[in-house]
Amino acid sequence: MYKFFMTLLIPCTIFASEVEFTKWNSGESFLNFLENHKLPQKLYYNLDKDEQTITEEIYAGVNVQILRDANNTVEQVLIPVSSELQLHLYKDKEDETYKFESIPIIYAKKQEAFSVSIENSPYYDIIKSTGSKKLAHQFVNAFKNSLNFRRDLQKGDRLVMVYEQKYRWGEPFSMPDLQVAMIEMNKKKHYIYLHTDKRYYDEKGIEAEGFMLNRPVKNARLSSGFTPRRYHPILKKYRAHLGVDYAARPGTPIMAAGGGRVIYAGYNRGYGNLIKIQHSDGYMTLYAHQKAFRKGIKRGKYVKKGEVIGYVGTTGLSTGPHLHFGLYKNGQPQNPARVIRITTNKLQGNNLQAFNTLKEEYNKMIELHLAAKTQAVCEAEFEKVYYLDPQTFQPLARGEEQNAQI
Repeated sequence: MYKFFMTLLIPCTIFASEVEFTKWNSGESFLNFLENHKLPQKLYYNLDKDEQTITEEIYAGVNVQILRDANNTVEQVLIPVSSELQLHLYKDKEDETYKFESIPIIYAKKQEAFSVSIENSPYYDIIKSTGSKKLAHQFVNAFKNSLNFRRDLQKGDRLVMVYEQKYRWGEPFSMPDLQVAMIEMNKKKHYIYLHTDKRYYDEKGIEAEGFMLNRPVKNARLSSGFTPRRYHPILKKYRAHLGVDYAARPGTPIMAAGGGRVIYAGYNRGYGNLIKIQHSDGYMTLYAHQKAFRKGIKRGKYVKKGEVIGYVGTTGLSTGPHLHFGLYKNGQPQNPARVIRITTNKLQGNNLQAFNTLKEEYNKMIELHLAAKTQAVCEAEFEKVYYLDPQTFQPLARGEEQNAQI
C-alpha cells in the first residue's frame, strides 16, 4: 500500500519526529544525497531506468523536506522534481527497509487577475504592487519583441494580467501561467493570448515571437513528448518525461536550439554525454545521450542558434539512438513544444475561429478589471486539489481528507 507523506504538511515536532527543511545543493547527485543522509545506495541502484533518469531532474535550490525520528534517523523525504511530481523516500514500518516512489505534488490552482496603473515601468510597478518578480518577468517577456516600453509608455497607462497560479500550503508554487495580458499605450490596447495549443498569439491570431527555439535535430521523429505526470496503469507507478525525445540515426548532428553559453559538457550516469546551454531570461536547454561532442565544445564556450554542438547517440540510460531535449525556466522543466519554432505562425480556419471565441472571453475579463480600476489581485478559484487518497491517489474534496486512512 502507498504510504502518503502526510506528516510533512505540518512544519513542527510530531510525536517526537521533526521536519527538516533544506535545499538541494548545486551539483549534488541523488547518490550523494543518499550517502550524506546515511540512506542505502541500493535505493538508487534498485530503480528501473526511467526512475533513475528522473532523479537527474532534481534542480539546485529546490526545497527538500526530511522527517527524522527521535534518534535522528530519516523516516521520510520529499524532493520535488517538477511542478507536478515529487520523489518520496520512506522507511517501511513493517520490514524497516527504505522504499522509493514518485507521487503527485498536492496543490490548489487558482485563476487570478491583476490590474495596475503605470507609475514607473511595467516591471517595477508589478513587483511593487504584488511582490512577484515572476509575474513581472512573465509580462515583460510577453511583449518585449513587439512593444517599446521606454519610448511609447506614459504615466497612467494601464495593464492587466490574467494568469493561473499554483499554491502549496497556502504559498505560491511554481511559475505563474500567463493566459492573457493587455497594456494600454497612447490610448491603444495591446494584447497577447495563450491559445489551446499552449502558444501565444496577438489579437490577430499571429504567433508572438518571444523566446523561440529552433528544432535541435533536423528531420527527426518525435518519439516521446513532454509529460509532467502520468500514472502507469500496469506498473501502478507515476512516471514523468520532462523533455522530448527525437529519434534519429547515430551521428546525426545536434544543433543548439538557441544562442547561449555552455554551462556543462560531460558525462552523466543517467543522461550519458550531456550538454547544457544557458540562454537569456532564465532559460536553459539540455541535450542528452550524445554519441560525442563537436570538437571545441566545452564549458564556458558561447554557441550560436543552429550551431552544431554534438551528435546523436545512445549513451547513458538509453535504449536506442535519440536526443533527449530538455527546456528549463529558472530551474523548472518546461514543455519545449511551447517554444520550438514552427513554420506556420498565423492561425487559420477552424483554429482561428476557436481562437477568436477564446479571445472574446478573455477580453471580457480584461474589460471587467479595467472598469474596476483597482490595483488589487483578484482571485477566482479555478481548480482544487487538496489531498490525495493514499491508496488510490484520487483527489479528495475538502473535509474528506480526515476520513482517509493515512
